[in-house]
Parts: sequence; C-alpha cells; structure tokens
Amino acid sequence: MKSKIKLIEESLKLLTPRLEACDICPRNCKVDRLNGQRGYCKAGNVPVIYTAFLHRGEEPAISGTQGSGTIFFSGCNLGCIYCQNYKFSHFLEGSLKSCEKMADLMLKLQSEKAHNINLVTPTHFLPQILESLHIAISGGLNIPIVYNTSGYEKKEIIAKLSGIVDIYLPDMKYISESLARKCSDADDYNVYNKEAILEMYKQKNKAHFKGNVLISGLVVRHLVIPGHIQETVTILSWIKENIPNCLTSIMFQYQPYYKAKLYPQINRTVNFDEYNQVKELVQNLRLKGWVQDFTQKEDMAGVYFNPDTSLEKNFL
Repeated sequence: MKSKIKLIEESLKLLTPRLEACDICPRNCKVDRLNGQRGYCKAGNVPVIYTAFLHRGEEPAISGTQGSGTIFFSGCNLGCIYCQNYKFSHFLEGSLKSCEKMADLMLKLQSEKAHNINLVTPTHFLPQILESLHIAISGGLNIPIVYNTSGYEKKEIIAKLSGIVDIYLPDMKYISESLARKCSDADDYNVYNKEAILEMYKQKNKAHFKGNVLISGLVVRHLVIPGHIQETVTILSWIKENIPNCLTSIMFQYQPYYKAKLYPQINRTVNFDEYNQVKELVQNLRLKGWVQDFTQKEDMAGVYFNPDTSLEKNFL
C-alpha cells in the first residue's frame, strides 16, 4: 500500500495546477488564484486560518478525552444565510498562514495530544493543505486526518483523497434544490453532495475505533432546520438506503444567525415536537451514531466553544 506521502505527492501534481483556473469545487469559478484572482469563496493562494485549538465539542468519537486538533479555515464555497461562522466564512477574517506554518500548527496540535487533525471547511484550500500535510507527515505527524466539510464537493476531488483522509465528516444539508438555493445559494448542492458522499463511503464504508475514538470511517452530519422536517426525513431515509454502514450525527444546534432573521420560517430554533419527530425517525431507521440533545444553548455551536477561554487552548 502506498504511503500517505506518496499519495499526497500524486494528488498535488493534479490539484495544484487547477488553481490557475480554479475548479476545485462545484462553483467552477475558473479564476487564476495563483495570481491573485478570487472567486466565490474569496480565497487566494495563501491559506487563511481563523483559529485552531483542541476542540472538545465535536462528536464524542472525534473529540475523545483529549480533544480534536481542529483548524478552522476562513472562506467557504457556500453562502448559507444562517451561517454561525459568517465572520470568517463569509468575510474571511483570520490570519494568512504559509504551508510551513500550517504544518507546524498540525505538529503542535499533535504534541498537545490531539486525537486527530480536524480540517474544517478545507475544500477551497485543499492543494495548500496537502502541501502542509506533506511537510507535517515528513516531520512526524501520524494521527488521523479528518476532512470536515460542508459537503459541497466534487466526487473526482474526493477520489484524490483516498488513502490520505482517514475520517470523512461531511454535512448533508439539503436534498431539495429549492431549499439549497434559498439557504445556501447552491441549487445543485444535492447532486454534488450525494455523489461526493457516495465516494467517501466507497473509501470508508466501515468505522474503525481505537478504544472509543474513531480512527477511520465516515460520519455524515445533518443539521435540522426548523420548519423543514420533511427535508430531514428524506435525507435520513436516503442515508439508510444508500450508505447504511456510515455513522450519522444529527444536530439540533441551529440558531438564526447572520441573515436568517430576515426569513420568518427559519427565524427560530427547532421546537420540541420537531426534535421528537426526528429522534423517533432515527430510532426507527436504526441509524448508528449520535443524536444531539435538545438544547437552546448557543455555546453548542461551532467555535462558540470559545478558544480564548480556559476551556480551550488557542494554538494561533
């Protein structure tokens, strides 16, 4: 079996030139990012990182007892109107980091006993991330790599990550064109999302654990959106039929962030009746994984586990 370093080298040869007319993601902006042009994600050639820390708020099998070595990248190829991380996902707040600096960051997280390196919203910086992984693995990085994505991916790009990524952690946000268009400006989300997740499942159709910590596998996340329970029903049914051995993570942490307050139907949290409907469905389908507790706590969302508090150590 080829080493990760060899596989990374092969993928870099194919992916880095694509930044000259960028088509790394389904947006197919075709801008020359190597020479300063920017497309939908607003990203250039140098990675932008908002924060990095030992995250203890991911799924139990990802965070474990010591935390997930999480790196939040700025920019995104989706335009979610309810984005909880809009300050850096939409407006690119963060710090420029060379590939060498990013590799150092990965090794530092490992030295602090992180269970894995958790790459959050990595798609638009994928070639640069691979370059950093090449440096870090050559320097001793040996913990699992988590590809934590919105799920708006190309199957052909995910195929290039076979043998490099250990754990896929994609969202499955929508299955209808209308909701994807309304909420994330991506009416083709469901087409690309399903194809990409099927490729991930082809690579990782069985979960492997070391104790209670996941070291290889596929975890599909779904954030329940208030007023759209039928969307959740259709998505979970698709998962059961098409990728039955994956792990699922059903999240109820939706809050009407960013522009969501402009849309009355989603300007609220999930109610208890909606929670019970989804929880019962998960039980009936016998899906494996996690169902988030019903909570209205804002601190259950993303980086609202504030990396500047004593609960988390900021590595930037």
